[in-house]
Amino acid sequence: MPFLIAAVVLVGMLCLFDLVLTLAVLRRLREHTAELQRLAGTSTTLMPYDPGVLVGRTLPQDMAGPRLVGFFDVSCDTCHERAPQFAVEAKDQTALAVIAGDADEAGDLIEVLGGVAGVVTGDDALRIVHALGIQAFPTFLRADQDGRIVAADTDLDDLAAVVPAT
Repeated sequence: MPFLIAAVVLVGMLCLFDLVLTLAVLRRLREHTAELQRLAGTSTTLMPYDPGVLVGRTLPQDMAGPRLVGFFDVSCDTCHERAPQFAVEAKDQTALAVIAGDADEAGDLIEVLGGVAGVVTGDDALRIVHALGIQAFPTFLRADQDGRIVAADTDLDDLAAVVPAT
């Protein structure tokens, strides 16, 4: 009888240990899944990306009108490098900066872009990024009066010469 009690206690302890390990693995998987979802929505793609496929699409209704639009990501080093160039280009026109990623980390980009362009962050930024199918950061667009994209590129210099029809 003492052997049976010892065996039951041992099996119970092993089951409890297994349960604790399983819960730890599940918690870790949830963290990884959240991180993958965040990265899937805001990171550059590893596949070739031609922003020209955006030409002809229409900006969301609340963004209509002739404007320059820049898409930035808080974790993108190139975005931080090109933000001042976008700010210079945006000074004399209607511009919008869409900043994807954690809004708490967007302070540097908001500081550079906020004075010369409208800024969209957080869930609104992700909604716009997904609606347009932006796959690389930074991406720059130029839209006409009707909100139709007339030019798109990952290099702002190539977009500077394009002037939308009014």
